[in-house]
Amino acid sequence: MKNNNTIKVNFKGGIIDPGILYNILVVARKAGLLYVRFGLRQQLYFDVDIEEVEMVSAELEALGISYEINEEKYPNIVSSFPAEDIFIINTWISENLYKEILSTFNYAHRLKINISDANQSFTPLLTGNINWVTAPAEENYWHLFIRFPKTNIIYEWKDLIHTNDLSAMSVLLEETILQNTTKYYDNSEANGDELYEEIKSGSFTSKPSPAPLTFPPYKLPYYEGMNRYGSQYWLGIYRRDELFSIEFLKEVCDLLAKTGTTTLCSTPWKTIIIKGIIEKERKDWNSLLDKYQINLRHAANELNFQVDDNSLDALKLKLHLVKYLNDDDTRSFGVCIGIKTKRRSEVFSSILVRRKPLIRLGKLEFFHVYDILCAKDYNPNERTDFVFSSGNPKFVLAEQLRRAILSFYRRSTEGTEEQSDTSKQTEYMLSD
Repeated sequence: MKNNNTIKVNFKGGIIDPGILYNILVVARKAGLLYVRFGLRQQLYFDVDIEEVEMVSAELEALGISYEINEEKYPNIVSSFPAEDIFIINTWISENLYKEILSTFNYAHRLKINISDANQSFTPLLTGNINWVTAPAEENYWHLFIRFPKTNIIYEWKDLIHTNDLSAMSVLLEETILQNTTKYYDNSEANGDELYEEIKSGSFTSKPSPAPLTFPPYKLPYYEGMNRYGSQYWLGIYRRDELFSIEFLKEVCDLLAKTGTTTLCSTPWKTIIIKGIIEKERKDWNSLLDKYQINLRHAANELNFQVDDNSLDALKLKLHLVKYLNDDDTRSFGVCIGIKTKRRSEVFSSILVRRKPLIRLGKLEFFHVYDILCAKDYNPNERTDFVFSSGNPKFVLAEQLRRAILSFYRRSTEGTEEQSDTSKQTEYMLSD
């Protein structure tokens, strides 16, 4: 049996150590693999034959690399570090501060944690269970949003928390939630105020939040290609099939080691970004792209999608929808389109395509149809606002998606909001 065991390695906050990645790639190549891929939470995945699992496990353990096999007990920390300096301006947080904060998260957490700059829309703010978002006007202070596990309930903390206490308070929050699962876990009536009273913030450096955080207008930046910022360049690499050649990535690591000043990041778009490229190094990176025939400058119709991790069905559906949008020459700049094929998964989206079965027998599903759901103000950091259309068979889905995209542009130009169905929807962000 081939490729039935998925190995996951977390790169905290999406910051990749080239030496560690290189060693992982060597192990994966020993297992006979040619490709690896990245996930929505900035982690690394690769699939191995069942006969190779023992060897891979032994090699990773000898290297001191934490990993999971076919499990997601310990989710990766998502951060907006990849966007720093290239998509984010006028902010008080720096790359070094991200690294300092992430270094304090030295425990195996079971809840999802996001650490985000409020002044960006490249990485999701609220797809974690514990979501830290910078307070734009309060240097070194953070807003806290709790999304109770396996619910769609989001609670904004009443206090701002100091940078030095993010890790310690995350530990306390996780312990409290997991020790009181009947109240806070998979409970549609989970009460944020009750959790606040249990924990409060008195033992931490905090101050009352002056007002609820207003999310920034959503605008997805173009995250691919060789681009200038300041006196340097950044390189974004996207792969249509989500697969990155092991040999290519090994040479990326070698070139990073050679230059010594560049930074490698994974993004929630299942891509990589290399920052800090100086002028004299551009030719080396371009030569590497030429050698492996890495195409750049894909259409926004393709780059705007977020799909479930480890879902061939979701990837195939994406390619089907992208082809239709491209054939129709549909503009989709600024829209984040999600595809959700699993019952409990996190998908960051302005417009969501959600698959559902007409018949479900235990874990078996038959005769799928699709709903199209739109976020409030088409901002992926908000809740679902309305159902654009529901129960679509696949042969009409692409046209329905095109119409939903057109409704986004009508709203942005006319200031109006269309709703094809009047029913409300509050479930699509639901995740573990």
